[in-house]
Amino acid sequence: PAAGMRLPAGCAAPYGSMAAPGSAAAGLVQYVVLRGDLARSWPLGAAVAQACHAALAVVHAHRQHPDTSAYLEQGGAMRTVVLEAPDEAALTSLAETLKQHSIDHQVWTEQPENVATCLALRPYPKDQVHQHLKKFKLLK
Repeated sequence: PAAGMRLPAGCAAPYGSMAAPGSAAAGLVQYVVLRGDLARSWPLGAAVAQACHAALAVVHAHRQHPDTSAYLEQGGAMRTVVLEAPDEAALTSLAETLKQHSIDHQVWTEQPENVATCLALRPYPKDQVHQHLKKFKLLK
């Protein structure tokens, strides 16, 4: 459960072998970058769904990567940072930068509209990817 939350009596934690605090997995983070223009103009649920789709798609695509496995093993201690790209051009530019630096990511394109809405990286150690994301602000 999240920090400060308790499970009902008789319920076990959903992840049996969570990584110990201070382990290498504790430094892993998944970055999700959602278009801010859509986050403010679409219904909240629709915008959140875009982020979920992108995050799940990249984790599925890279499920065999050791960092992805270690991240998922953290259970309720997983760290996800949701950032905002101002528009589709900024999201597309970020995707190109990540591609040039061989950083695993997935752009979620909403169909049938064919609109790029969100981008998610597979879980990475923060110090390996933060430099490419530091110009993006936290989504508010």
